[in-house]
Amino acid sequence: MLKDKSSTAIVPTKDIKRARKFYEDTLGLELAGSEMGDDVLEFRTGDTSLTVYKSDYAGTNQANAVAWGVGDEIETITSDLKKKGVKFEHYDMEGASYKDGIHTMGDFRAVWFKDPDGNILHLNSAA
Repeated sequence: MLKDKSSTAIVPTKDIKRARKFYEDTLGLELAGSEMGDDVLEFRTGDTSLTVYKSDYAGTNQANAVAWGVGDEIETITSDLKKKGVKFEHYDMEGASYKDGIHTMGDFRAVWFKDPDGNILHLNSAA
């Protein structure tokens, strides 16, 4: 039924202006067309989109909100985010090492960080 349909990631924010600054300036995303009203933004990200909307429940999710497969660029992107002030999460996971914001599990590398509302964002070495 839905296997051939596109989907979008969606994350809540309590402050749409602060979220726009983070997603545009820190993550480098561009608005996809025009704004969708005062309380909704849609950003282009690869072949998909990321919708950010105003909600009083922003930051209450304790799991990944958005994931990006960035392949071998993970070290460069992580370094660039660190230069922009992004703080990385460190999770203790069996069999994983942690250095410079990156968790390594064999050939797989993963990074977690939060947006200003506490939504968990994830990068990984899958392409």
